[in-house]
Formats: sequence, C-alpha cells, structure tokens
Amino acid sequence: MLISPRSPRVSAARRLARRNFRGKERLFLAEGPQAVREAVGHRGADGDGATLVELFTTAEAAERYADIVTAARSAGARVHLAEEEVIADISTTVTPQGLVGVCRFLDTPFEEILAARPRLVAVLAHVRDPGNAGTVLRCADAAGADAVVLTDASVDLYNPKAVRASVGSLFHLPVAVGVTVERAVGGLRDAGVRVLAADGAGADDLDDELDRGTMGTPTAWVFGNEAWGLPEETRALADAVVRVPIHGRAESLNLATAAAVCLYASARAQRAAGGCRSVTGGQ
Repeated sequence: MLISPRSPRVSAARRLARRNFRGKERLFLAEGPQAVREAVGHRGADGDGATLVELFTTAEAAERYADIVTAARSAGARVHLAEEEVIADISTTVTPQGLVGVCRFLDTPFEEILAARPRLVAVLAHVRDPGNAGTVLRCADAAGADAVVLTDASVDLYNPKAVRASVGSLFHLPVAVGVTVERAVGGLRDAGVRVLAADGAGADDLDDELDRGTMGTPTAWVFGNEAWGLPEETRALADAVVRVPIHGRAESLNLATAAAVCLYASARAQRAAGGCRSVTGGQ
C-alpha cells in the first residue's frame, strides 16, 4: 500500500536531511540504486544487524530495481511504496531516482582501526565540502586503503552530498569520525604508520619520495581544507610534508585529484614492496 505523505515515517525520514536529527537518531539517508544496493549488503560490526532499516520506493523503481527491493525485504528492512512526490520530499537531490534508504550509522571507533594495523589511511583534516569528502572516500576505497579518518573539524560523514559522492564506498571500508588531528596523527604513528601531509607548498616532492623508495611502508595521508590547505600546526605534526609535482602550467590540483594521486602512489609502492593487496582485487 502507498504510504501517506503525512505518515510519521515520512516525516522522520525527511528530518534526516538535518545533521542534528541524524546525530540524535544515529540514522542517515542513502539515495539511489547504487547506495541502497550497497547498504542492503552491509551489516554493522556492532551487532545491530543490517545497516539498511527502511526503504522508500516508487512503483516504477520497485519494478526496475526488483532485486534491490527483494534483498531489502529479505534483510529485514521495512519497505514502503510511495508516490514520486513523497520520494522527492524525502530526497535531497534535484532528480531523485525513486529509491531512498534509511540506514544506521556505520562509523568505526578509531581504536579499532588502529588495532587492525592499517597500511594505507586517508585522514581528512578540516575538509568542509561534503562532495570532496565523499569523493576522497571513494578514491581511498578505489586505491585499496584500509580506512578513512574524518577529524572533528571536518564535514559530517553522513551529509547527503557526502554519501552520494562516495558512490557506495562509504559501505566498503572503515571510517572513523570526530577524531582530533593530534589524536589521529599520534595514534597512527604509534601504530607504526608513517604520516605524510599533502600540501602544495610541501618541502618534499612526491616523485622524489617514490624514487627514494620510502613509500612502501604503512602510510597515512593527511589532506586539508579545499581553500587554504593544512595549517602550520597540522603540517608540523607530520613526518613529512609532500607536494604533488605540477609538470604543466596548471596552478594547482583540487583536493580530490591530489588525494587520488597520493593514495595511488602509496598503493603502488606498497604493492611493489609486497606489503599491500592489489588495488585491482588481488590479481
């Protein structure tokens, strides 16, 4: 049966577009077939069961993505059939794709990430743009990183734009949130991870780091704010401040592009050293 636009379930889902409600309920929205499909297959590590708890779908989307809807029901999620207007009311996108999922928070305690002895980590320090945060998370996933850390000065992991920009990668690797930069760097270094700050004004060149063979060890990359980079006090915490060389006439690289270059450089160096799984899936 079609759910009413005035249903308390619709109102509760709509409120999750706001950070204070997400934090209170520890729930967030995953929109579109890719995100919902990944949410269906994800289970929380804390014993709370399936990450997806509720799904709103139009009749057309339910037919087009019947496999997702069936899997959602099998996983125990409540499935609501809704008019397009209801989906548009819940969704934060301009052109909704007919599926909106309500998911449990899935961030991982920082201590658990350290205990897993990570070899490649992306640390987002002072990253304020949700699209950039989600894209860097996607890059980290693609490069085979073991975890992502969002500091307490960065954007909310569950911002709808960040979730969309991750294109499902949010459900693929551990992410810690609310960690101070000092704690992130100190904890990673104590776990045997070399900490590199990515900055366009860095004293060390990424090519030189690769040529010296210093990047095959466990590494964490710290990425800063989109507009002003990393503050001096954060750069001072790192083992080295590394710049991506600009060989052409471009003024600079944006955050996500620089992150992709740095993470893939580390992934390649670690695979060459025999210390990291292949980013192509272990081939």
